[in-house]
Amino acid sequence: MTRQATLDRPQAGTLGQAILAKLTYAVGKDATSARPHDWYAATALAVRDRMVDRWMETTRKVRGSGQKRVYYLSLEFLIGRLLTDTLSNLGLMKECREALRGLGVDFDEIKAIEPDAALGNGGLGRLAACFMESMATVGVAAHGYGIRYEHGLFRQAIRDGWQIELPEDWLDFGNPWEFERPEIAYDIGFGGRVELDDSGEEPAFTWKPGERVMALAYDTPVAGWRGRHVNTLRLWSARSTEPMRLEAFNRGDHVDAFAQQLRSMSISRLLYPDDSTSAGQELRLKQEYFFTSASLQDLLRRHIDQHGDVRTLPDFAAIQMNDTHPALAVAELVRLLVDLHGVPFADAVTITRRTLSYTNHTLLPEALESWSVPLLERLLPRHMQLIYAVNAAHLAVVQSRPDCSPELMRSTSVIEEEHGRRVRMGHLAFVGSHRVNGVSALHSRLMRETVFHDLDRIYPGRITNKTNGVTVRRWLMQANPGLSSLLTEAIGERWIDDASALSEVAPFAEDATFRDRFATAKRNNKVALAALVTDRLGLRLNPDALFDVQIKRIHEYKRQLLNILETVALYDAIRAEPTRSWVPRVKIFAGKAAASYHRAKLIIKLINDVARIVNSDPATRDKLRVVFLPNYNVSLAEVIIPAADLSEQISTAGMEASGTGNMKFALNGAVTIGTLDGANIEIRDLVGPENILIFGLTAEEVATRRREGWNPGQMVAATPALAQALEAVASGVFSPDDTSRYRGLVDDLRHHDHFMVTADFADYARAQRRVDELFRDKAAFVRTGILNTANVGWFSSDRTIREYATDIWNVPSHQG
Repeated sequence: MTRQATLDRPQAGTLGQAILAKLTYAVGKDATSARPHDWYAATALAVRDRMVDRWMETTRKVRGSGQKRVYYLSLEFLIGRLLTDTLSNLGLMKECREALRGLGVDFDEIKAIEPDAALGNGGLGRLAACFMESMATVGVAAHGYGIRYEHGLFRQAIRDGWQIELPEDWLDFGNPWEFERPEIAYDIGFGGRVELDDSGEEPAFTWKPGERVMALAYDTPVAGWRGRHVNTLRLWSARSTEPMRLEAFNRGDHVDAFAQQLRSMSISRLLYPDDSTSAGQELRLKQEYFFTSASLQDLLRRHIDQHGDVRTLPDFAAIQMNDTHPALAVAELVRLLVDLHGVPFADAVTITRRTLSYTNHTLLPEALESWSVPLLERLLPRHMQLIYAVNAAHLAVVQSRPDCSPELMRSTSVIEEEHGRRVRMGHLAFVGSHRVNGVSALHSRLMRETVFHDLDRIYPGRITNKTNGVTVRRWLMQANPGLSSLLTEAIGERWIDDASALSEVAPFAEDATFRDRFATAKRNNKVALAALVTDRLGLRLNPDALFDVQIKRIHEYKRQLLNILETVALYDAIRAEPTRSWVPRVKIFAGKAAASYHRAKLIIKLINDVARIVNSDPATRDKLRVVFLPNYNVSLAEVIIPAADLSEQISTAGMEASGTGNMKFALNGAVTIGTLDGANIEIRDLVGPENILIFGLTAEEVATRRREGWNPGQMVAATPALAQALEAVASGVFSPDDTSRYRGLVDDLRHHDHFMVTADFADYARAQRRVDELFRDKAAFVRTGILNTANVGWFSSDRTIREYATDIWNVPSHQG
């Protein structure tokens, strides 16, 4: 990049002039000595300024109209880089490129400097980010609330094939998109005691916390498409309410002098601290209460300031709990109404239920949060009292039913008594909400049939479905400009405003010229991904090979293990018949394992061990490659997804709530291989069964096998390719340095196999060979990809948000 700007200064009032002014007066650098990061910061600040006027206009309009606001509470917001997203939505992309070119600066170089905001882990956080953009796009007045993690989720490195967790440093150079709000701060209490005053007509309770933490606000404006509406993402940072202990510092106890500050600030240090210890569990619970309480205090302050009476809260506020992490909102909102605003308990519960709604994201028992009663009683004693009271009122409803039984009381109680007394946070969120939604048709049905079956009997109609969506602006228009240009040339720009218009592309699947151009766009994306792999891993890929991609959080139910075992079987088959005409294939994996999830980390090691052997074997090097890309994040996904030929969506049926990666891949013209799980079912219904490769057991068949029992060993014995692959893994073929490394993993598959890897292997392998045959017919494969792009516009998050607005929040939105 040219380091010296042109001598002719940009015309006053242009974006170039604004960037130069920011470089001088905000960054404090001269154009002749500015480094790339200085130019990035100056550009971001100048673009942010262009957003602020629209942000203020939106705020004034919402306040002036008195319209109902949506408050979206999420522990994660995986927003990724914001420069390209904001420029695109404001319609400034071309102007910014030209302005920087005039200053002698390469836009693509400074764009790559921006770190990913490390505020999320996977689909949950990315969904929240898509929803924030879509709420602004369709004109829903909204605030997102979360935590401003200093390090966020860990940065993943791979050393000798093993995952290593390192601190994420996304804030090292500051965040030019945010506004610090030191005047907006709330006290958050923990521990202490509850005092009773029964001298009046009604008993009054006062919580006296033993520890206090300050929540400070940081605001990031979120622009919708075309910049017509700008909402706010407010993130909370923890600070101590206590000053440093000067006397300790002066006597030489320099660390102890800041102990309280460090203890308080740890709350917003890291996303998902390891909760395998009691200290980690306490910190995780503190995080959840910290951001929930700060957010509720903030929105109540805003409501009272504008509308006066807390009793009208449901008329002017809709609070969406994104998973169970903010479920303490049920108890906290009741506490604020009762203890601080004098609302009678029964009325407070009614107000709370009318205001709150809850999105469930999982059917996995271990992922449905619960907290031990002793921990809650110690950390949040007043809330535990209120949880008991809310539960008692709920159980009174259950007891009044003619079909009431001890089992029904146990199954629907917020308090679990059987395995140590614990508070079921999913039950608390359900009881405290007026709507509970799943995130795909199958998931919502299974919610009714499994985890919330009895609660659904008590409160029929409370469960509703809102199938997830993604924003086409980011995941097609920005991530895949080559394909986007082709689509716009074919059908115009209307698809960017209304993704359902993509259906007009379907007839072009029969146009040979269009197919060729579609294939060219895909190949260009594969060349870009291959260059990234070479740069990061030193491995060269053939862009004409089939790019077979599985990128998502590493978890046993997502079955990366099934994928890599089939890869081993394919490797064995290629070596057995080296002269056969094999379809060249590149297996691409990426994803992080939770720090304490040892089995998932072992699977990452296995993938890397297989990659090391396969990639160094001259017999297969032109036919098979295996790649694990470290530190999966939004920016990496934006390169991988447009390059994928095959999208692996192979979770055990009945265990994936929805998925959003499956939608992004299909939107970008990848063909899905998957089980009938989550939103795969709706993808199949939209693209047609002939344009997706479905395999494996159904959710009902999985449940039957688990209930009635089955023998994985017999399945292995009946599947020679699987037996051979398992023996190779178990015997140390891929781990000669430690031949026993994978024996426990293989033994579990042979004797337990909860996730049905052995049960689905043979059908999965057959589906992969169908993929080979389809890929050989280039015209047919491209045609299938086009029809996927054309038929998945329904998965736009704009559609999802409009459904929330109408069916759950009761707020206005607009079309296009």
